[in-house]
Amino acid sequence: MLSAVQVLREGGCGGTLPAAGSLHHSALLDRAAERWAAGRLPASAAEFVGYDAERTAGLHLKGPGMAAVELLKRSDCRTVTNRSLRDIGVYRRGADTWIMLAAEFVAPSRAEAPAVAARTLELVNAIRSRGSRCGARNFAPAPAVRLSEPLALVAFGHAQDMAQHGYFEHEDRYGRTPADRVRATGYREKLVGENIAYGPKSAEEVVKGWLDSPAHCENLLDPRFAEMGIAYVPGRGAKRGLYWVQLLVDPKI
Repeated sequence: MLSAVQVLREGGCGGTLPAAGSLHHSALLDRAAERWAAGRLPASAAEFVGYDAERTAGLHLKGPGMAAVELLKRSDCRTVTNRSLRDIGVYRRGADTWIMLAAEFVAPSRAEAPAVAARTLELVNAIRSRGSRCGARNFAPAPAVRLSEPLALVAFGHAQDMAQHGYFEHEDRYGRTPADRVRATGYREKLVGENIAYGPKSAEEVVKGWLDSPAHCENLLDPRFAEMGIAYVPGRGAKRGLYWVQLLVDPKI
């Protein structure tokens, strides 16, 4: 079955262009395919076995293995030749075959931080421009915030400390609050708000999570804030997800 998928991938399928590069056989995705066969959805199955997926797709075939190429051609050629899917796992039971295709999540590098910050700012200001409901409170449209490099460095320092030492709190290991960390850099502020998150893989995902949480949402919509710093750092060991820190500040003029 692995060979059948690769043949179609390299030669084109159903009028779609061939996909560059061979698929990598993943034992974790073999286990994920088995969990899918047991009733889980493909994305949930990948998460269950510890495969950190950026995207997943599944193909369920019924028929003899010898007819695999024709079965695949009739199922979903776009999935088979999807260039963004790089890993494969297979589970077979009787005449049924479950094929898992996926791409493992790769944390954005520090070099991508400016682009991620710009996208986060765009999303936050879009929310502020229209206002929103945060829990039981309605917030009117608020002025746009602007990025601050000093605040981004403070946010990065706290994200890095949490990632390195495996904790998740607004107060750091030395008992300092977000306002304490901002003041320690010489930044003069009147009000400091901080949002943190663990796990989101993109600016879109982290902002949506904050918007869905009333307390975090109130920070996003607070009209007093004028500057923002945002940072992310990958965790270590079993906690490999991204730690995010967002600072929102009303500076003293």
